[in-house]
Amino acid sequence: MRLWCHGDVDVGAGARRRETGAASARSLLLTVLGEFVRPREAPAWTGALVAALGKVDVEEKAARQALSRTAAEGLLTAERDGRRVRWALTPAGERLLAQGADRIYGFGRRVDAWDGRWLVLAVSVPETQRQLRHRLRTRLTWAGLGSPMPGLWVTPDAEKEKEVAAAIEELGVEAFSFTGPFGQVGDQQRVVEQAWALADVEGRYLAFLDAFSVVEVETPALAFREQVRLVQEWRRFPFLDPALPSELLPTTWPGPAAAELFHLKHESWHDQAQAHWATLCAAAAARI
Repeated sequence: MRLWCHGDVDVGAGARRRETGAASARSLLLTVLGEFVRPREAPAWTGALVAALGKVDVEEKAARQALSRTAAEGLLTAERDGRRVRWALTPAGERLLAQGADRIYGFGRRVDAWDGRWLVLAVSVPETQRQLRHRLRTRLTWAGLGSPMPGLWVTPDAEKEKEVAAAIEELGVEAFSFTGPFGQVGDQQRVVEQAWALADVEGRYLAFLDAFSVVEVETPALAFREQVRLVQEWRRFPFLDPALPSELLPTTWPGPAAAELFHLKHESWHDQAQAHWATLCAAAAARI
């Protein structure tokens, strides 16, 4: 399993909309690191990484800046060999990519039966503490919670309570929670509509299906390019999709079909993509 999934993305509603834009050089670099560098457990030459990013239309200057920025964040370390540089993952970088791989490659594959229980969290952070509010929103959204109204967060996965409690304790905010079935007041589907932008997520799934269902590869170089694009697009969905039980989703929900397509294409392109990465590494190593 290979993939980066977390980073400097605000996973609130505004960031979800921004995520639909063009991928940054740094974001694509992290995808390449997770997909090709981490599994080999070996440093990669600058030339190989720059060439890899060039396959997905990142200019050399932007690629080198992405390397420097990622190193400055403590995810990469430079190993010099004369005038040349190899890049190795730091322990922090390895942890980030490993966590991302576990979450992303399991996403959409496991469908657990829903017991009908909700977790409801009431929490309040003053408007003046914007950084804390941002961190709280990021942590809760990453855990799959949605906010149907200010100060209230919900999820139909009551087993998330321990994860949420740990986040609340770490951030030092006041809150209380309770779990149980939906009561007699209000409409369950209305809460879902208010808490999560499912129409946006559905549109992204449909776009993913349209983009990749017709793609076929004939060469290792093309397999490499499409594999990076495939992973780059798919790794966003755990930020976008709260993975609600089927009882709360439309019968035509495209998430399962998108997950099936992702795993099918990834497996199909894997060997050729890895072979092309090996070619890039060999070419970079041979340069004097």
